[in-house]
Amino acid sequence: MNSLVSRGSSLAYKKAFKPILFRQKPDDVHERLLRSGSHIQNIPVIREALKKAWSFSDPSLEQSVFGLTFNNPVGLSAGFDKNFELPGLLSAIGFGFMEGGSLTYRPYAGNPKPWFTRLPKTESIVVYAGLANQGVDVITKRLKSYPATVFKNFPLNISVAKTNSPKTCTDDEAISDYVGSLKILNQNHLGDMYTLNISCPNTYGGEPFTTKDRLNRLLGKVDQLNLTKPLIVKMPSDKSWKEFNQLLRVIIEHKVSGVTICNLAKDRSKVQLKDPLPDAVLGNLSGRPVWELSNALIKKTYQNYGDKLIIIGVGGIFSAEDAYTKIKLGATLVELVTGLIFEGPQLIGQINQGLSELVKKDGYANICEAIGIDA
Repeated sequence: MNSLVSRGSSLAYKKAFKPILFRQKPDDVHERLLRSGSHIQNIPVIREALKKAWSFSDPSLEQSVFGLTFNNPVGLSAGFDKNFELPGLLSAIGFGFMEGGSLTYRPYAGNPKPWFTRLPKTESIVVYAGLANQGVDVITKRLKSYPATVFKNFPLNISVAKTNSPKTCTDDEAISDYVGSLKILNQNHLGDMYTLNISCPNTYGGEPFTTKDRLNRLLGKVDQLNLTKPLIVKMPSDKSWKEFNQLLRVIIEHKVSGVTICNLAKDRSKVQLKDPLPDAVLGNLSGRPVWELSNALIKKTYQNYGDKLIIIGVGGIFSAEDAYTKIKLGATLVELVTGLIFEGPQLIGQINQGLSELVKKDGYANICEAIGIDA
């Protein structure tokens, strides 16, 4: 990473680009980014320039997790690249891995727009996309079209959810939907790990598999697939520790390697909002409102299951210090989206450089030594 270029990029983003982008509808900005980014990533000279300018690497950040090599612990969270259109670009700007999707068995156009509403002072995005994606068949073809080099040293985490449709409201239909997608991915040897998204809000039928008995049934059916990739479960944010722990007790009885903590904040009454947020604006909150919820659940999960489950920490990461906090509470890997939107694409390299400095300052040779030290 070129530190001078990175600092200049950060200043330019905050002072020039961000004010312009934030005057535009976030849905439009997102769509334009996907279109332009999918073309930019195919130009080798641009990819290499972005890597030199923004990406940061250091042996202190390298880990072996799930039997996979991660050059750094910072990944993209699900919901940004729903259809897996930007892996080359995301790798170039410095992410250590990415989680795409969530994909579903059948395509879904999404909830009525707007899908995204910015809360600048709260440092949050209200998300109401409703699992919009092109479906597992189309996405499978896209993933198979990429050269193998795209995912070299860049693990792919594929998030799988149930199709957002009245046809998947019963447990049997929903389980069949999950299993159908996983079966296709597994048979095609796609991805390096799979995340079972049981906690996406704004969908038909709600979140049925965030109760212990129904989750047990879902995971029992997934066990029968004998997946060749590690399985992770994305956890809800709105459960008490007692309820959350009940889900974890179910999870450790199945073929699950880790948990992602956690999904969007749902209860607006418990969020310290610094922007107006009318009830007419539908959706749930990313970013800072998830920070404390996520951290508390990461800590307790590590204390109780740190020897059984790998934790991926999500929610409110805007700096190296934020990422390090989650790691010290028990997260082995972290993911973000909102911080990228608010701080700019150079943030990923800056977080990794900062993590390397923090690790060495604390006297560790590798970041894995810091996992859970504050739990």
